[in-house]
Amino acid sequence: MELRNKNVLVTGGAGFIGSNLVLDLQERGHRVIVLDNLSSGKRENLNGFHGNFIEADVSKAIKLNNRFDAIFHMAAITDPRHSNEQKTYNENIKGFWLMQNLAEDSGSKFIYASTANLYGNGPIPMKENQKKDIITTYGESKLEMDDLVFILLKEMHIVGLRYFNVFGPGESSKGRSASMIYHLYKTMKAGKRPRLFKFGEQKRDHIYVKDVVDATIKALNAPSGIYNVGTGVATSFNDLTKLMNEILGTNLETEYFDMPYDPLTYQANTQADTELTKEKLRFKARFSLKEGMKDYFNLLDAEERRNL
Repeated sequence: MELRNKNVLVTGGAGFIGSNLVLDLQERGHRVIVLDNLSSGKRENLNGFHGNFIEADVSKAIKLNNRFDAIFHMAAITDPRHSNEQKTYNENIKGFWLMQNLAEDSGSKFIYASTANLYGNGPIPMKENQKKDIITTYGESKLEMDDLVFILLKEMHIVGLRYFNVFGPGESSKGRSASMIYHLYKTMKAGKRPRLFKFGEQKRDHIYVKDVVDATIKALNAPSGIYNVGTGVATSFNDLTKLMNEILGTNLETEYFDMPYDPLTYQANTQADTELTKEKLRFKARFSLKEGMKDYFNLLDAEERRNL
């Protein structure tokens, strides 16, 4: 589907990935409606957005008279350590079903956010068809959605995107579940030593949100299915802090401390296998980790100057 002058719904559109997606779609010339209950998203993330904003909860019945060419379902409780696991599961599943039904009824293409969290501590690089290792209720809720895709793909265009460790502008609203890159930037920018779980050897596949938006829009023209959205490159936290020191012009020594979480519920390493994504989604990340961080930090610095 050539994306131009289309009616598009983005749930969770005031959140991190959702707001970046909304502004990109608007720039491409689409009529975008945002639906968000502002439980974690912020209206400020949508500065410059000129479309219709509906404050509502996707896990509750919503009457929308519009017909959409595409629905991007980004809304969910994404904190893997949310205090109410039953709420996480119930609301994530209910929201998925309601939006999927809306897409099916209106003949919309349906793209939704899944997660690399459902790979848990399985082998890396993580392949879409490998055995899942569910370590959080959040991951469990997303896996149930993904399992439904293989039933629904015969009836509609539906794509689930397993986002890896996304960082970039707009994530501050995520609080503690914002990226390690964001938290380290705030700490080291203030001249404080970076703190890591012993001994900083955990690895993450960090992907810049601008690349994630690109992959999400490409899903409109991909075959129905499930795809990883990562770079295919894993970077240890130790190497990440070295890179942060280089970019920020600092020389701050790392402080290590005991991990407070049960190792069975902590995802030690992530790394995407990107072969299927390259073949079917036609996506490959454009930003290296260093390039993405530089771009991001310039935006954060500019934001700080505006707030002075």
